[in-house]
Amino acid sequence: MKHDIKDPKLKALGKKRIEWAAEDMPVLKQVNEKFGKNKPLKGLRMSACLHVTAETANLVRALKAGGADVVLCASNPLSTQDDVAAALTLEYGIPVFAIKGEDNDTYYKHMHAALAHSPHITMDDGADLVSTIHTEYVNLIPQIIGSMEETTTGVIRLKAMEKDGALKLPVIAVNDAATKNLFDNRYGTGQSTIDGIIRATDTLLAGKNVVTVGYGWCGKGFAMRAKGMGANVIVCEIDPVKAIEAVMDGFRVMEMGEAAKIGDIFCTLTGNIHVLRAEHFKKMKDCAIVCNSGHFNVEIDIPGLKKAAKSVRKEVRNFVDEYILPNGNRIHLLADGRLINLAAAEGHPACVMDMSFATQALASEFCVEKRGELKNQVYYVPAEIENHVATFKLKSMGISIDKLTAEQKKYLASWQEGT
Repeated sequence: MKHDIKDPKLKALGKKRIEWAAEDMPVLKQVNEKFGKNKPLKGLRMSACLHVTAETANLVRALKAGGADVVLCASNPLSTQDDVAAALTLEYGIPVFAIKGEDNDTYYKHMHAALAHSPHITMDDGADLVSTIHTEYVNLIPQIIGSMEETTTGVIRLKAMEKDGALKLPVIAVNDAATKNLFDNRYGTGQSTIDGIIRATDTLLAGKNVVTVGYGWCGKGFAMRAKGMGANVIVCEIDPVKAIEAVMDGFRVMEMGEAAKIGDIFCTLTGNIHVLRAEHFKKMKDCAIVCNSGHFNVEIDIPGLKKAAKSVRKEVRNFVDEYILPNGNRIHLLADGRLINLAAAEGHPACVMDMSFATQALASEFCVEKRGELKNQVYYVPAEIENHVATFKLKSMGISIDKLTAEQKKYLASWQEGT
């Protein structure tokens, strides 16, 4: 079985980590059991380009239980947990091509290895697999039933492809499911991003000016958690509706040109390119902390930062590079601008990924059920899948909710009754 992992000796540690995460993923466990009985993915090859974490391990185990022949590669050079990669490959028989800290060439070599698997279904965290298929593996397109996309960044790319008529296969926007973005993006990103910043810097958030760049679900979650830690939160936005929402949520809103002067910690969560640029770095305080929790490391203009700096001190602390500007001010860039919550911490807690990955697995089953019927466009996750996942999550938490009475159902279905 071909694979590429850092160290086979890490498999026992990885197995423990995977089993620990599984205990907090009851919905995915239920999907695993269902898949094990029904085998909805039997005979299908799947290539997944995802963060190689303990939570992801439990997703691909469920896919394998469903009969799929799965291969996994990393969706980010710094997001792999090497012990998990070893355990998946050597304990669970799922080939992994991922090593934490891999260089750019190795990252793409691993992606090509996943595509050499000749998949019928793909899973993406950022649309790298799909975009590579469209440019280098067009011969695979006729056999691909569909692809699942797990990130805001990836959905943005795929919708752009659809708009341009360039998308040649169906995609399910798992990221846009309420059971994903309301919880994974908001609570998962919020908590894990704070965790990554603290692990990398050991800084105290209380009393700091924390600049949240972007107020989508990830930005909302991060801002909420930073506020809970005692930070003075500033939001920078380009969307007027989101900006008003941030104001009414109790945050200061201003342009980045002004926020750059007073911020102590900056975190980008936009899915866009160069939202922090040289013009901003030059205004920042001494020892300003800059990091990213968006999918790709393009949100911070790192080449612009290098050009603006007179010198750079690498690894002044794990995951911290110090850029010294001509005026003597130091800017501390975390994790080379990559996902701080996965580079310096462990990513989202298993409890919140439970819903995201259960939705992801059931969306793949939906693709197979609708084989040949789906057009080459981006689809939302069906409401019945979302309702199933949410209902089972509530049940696992010991929570019950009300049901409509017959009278209420009739009232909601009619138009004759008013005030």
